[in-house]
Amino acid sequence: MDATLNQVWFPTSFQELFSIWKQFPDALPFAGGTQFLRGQARRVPVFPRNILSLNRLEELHRITRTERHLEIGAMVKLNDLLNLGKVVPEVLTQCLLGITGPQIRNLATIGGNICTPTYRLDATAAMIALDAHYELRHASAARWISTSRFYSADGSLSLGQQELLTRIRIPLDQWTYSAYTKYTSKETSAGSEVMVLILRNQKNVLTDIRMVFVGDRIIHDKNSETLIMGKRLPLERKQVLMVVDHWKTHFASLYRREDLLQARLLNFIESSLLAIAD
Repeated sequence: MDATLNQVWFPTSFQELFSIWKQFPDALPFAGGTQFLRGQARRVPVFPRNILSLNRLEELHRITRTERHLEIGAMVKLNDLLNLGKVVPEVLTQCLLGITGPQIRNLATIGGNICTPTYRLDATAAMIALDAHYELRHASAARWISTSRFYSADGSLSLGQQELLTRIRIPLDQWTYSAYTKYTSKETSAGSEVMVLILRNQKNVLTDIRMVFVGDRIIHDKNSETLIMGKRLPLERKQVLMVVDHWKTHFASLYRREDLLQARLLNFIESSLLAIAD
């Protein structure tokens, strides 16, 4: 075969996939392709020399539900996930709907959204807040990893060499309230930042809360959550401002800047917490 030509493989099993990958270690696993094409302004896009299409791996297209979890194959399209309806946690639905246009969501896969190598995309914030787990597979074994361990503080991925995300497992816990916002920014490589807030209350007491910001970095400050855990609802304004001040300090220590993004982020936290009824 002419070494200058692109080669595309369509494995139908993991054994076949990893066999090809071992033979061609520079091969790129290819899902929906939306992020790969996003940065190319050419009329005819430039593809890697070797491509491993994941489209014919049946296991990656499966969706299963148990009483406690929703399991999603990495090749499930975003719109197919949205079409499941209320079984999908509300905060994840909000994040997916925030992705531009149904045409893109018909092509983009949940695994591709999670595993973009250079920056984190919309679904990441919801996955961290929901404490989802990812199945990562390589040639000889598979392992499960929590979202808190999958992403480092700078947003990089904990994927080993020739390791593939194959399944996402989302706990189907009941959350009383969720909020989502997305900002467009020219200051980050991603061009946008997402923040989500979910909480649970029982008998007017805040029993669990999670606030996650995803941009060039990932921020999940558990210390700020413990400040109001166990408090009665609605929260007092001074309690809310204590959380906001904590986030302001933490955000500034990581980004070392105060700008419109930070102001909007802090306003989102304040307004969301104040909106929580008993």
